[in-house]
Amino acid sequence: MHLSDLAFPDVARRAAAGAILAVPIGATEQHGPHLPLSTDTDIAVALCENLAKGRPDVLVAPAVPYGSSGEHAGFAGTVSIGRAATELLLVELGRSATETFSGVLFVSAHGGNAEPVGRAVATLVAESRDVSVFQPRWRGEPHAGAAETALQLTLRPGAVRMSHAVAGDRRPLHEVLPLLRSGGVRAVTDTGVLGDPTNATAEDGAVLLKDLGTQLLAHVEAWLPAVAP
Repeated sequence: MHLSDLAFPDVARRAAAGAILAVPIGATEQHGPHLPLSTDTDIAVALCENLAKGRPDVLVAPAVPYGSSGEHAGFAGTVSIGRAATELLLVELGRSATETFSGVLFVSAHGGNAEPVGRAVATLVAESRDVSVFQPRWRGEPHAGAAETALQLTLRPGAVRMSHAVAGDRRPLHEVLPLLRSGGVRAVTDTGVLGDPTNATAEDGAVLLKDLGTQLLAHVEAWLPAVAP
């Protein structure tokens, strides 16, 4: 169930019963020549929607489609609000949302948001607000590679242009991280791809999405166990 589809009396009833608000956090940034700029947001939304299927007490908030994407500057279409603004936005969102909901869960699918999201959650928890964060992780290629391409082939196959998919820099992340920090993604790859998306399949994406969903559900169960009806 999506928060934006409800009227306030409906929300009030659900909140009184202990509803949790899941907030998808993504980015608007390049994902190579073959994936849409909404990729991180799409993944976060899908995870929240799948969570709500397993936990009826979860409402899915409208997605936050902007974040800290400065490392992708120089690629057309990337829109970044920076770390400070991302942190402030989430702190204020969390403060407001916890006035209604028993718990607020941030689901952030953009690695560049890790630090500001973490700081925002720390601030909110220090204020005695029941807030948690889940940031999906997978082995291997970190950006616009096989994993994200496979996920999008499952979620939005019509938005994936596999005929334009090309391999990018395939070095392990720890090897290129100093370059990424000093010069951004452009310093490492002209295609915006870290990894090789050319062999990605929707089947692999479905397996990964299910695994991430299992991890997310376990995270929520450990944080706020479901109340038996």
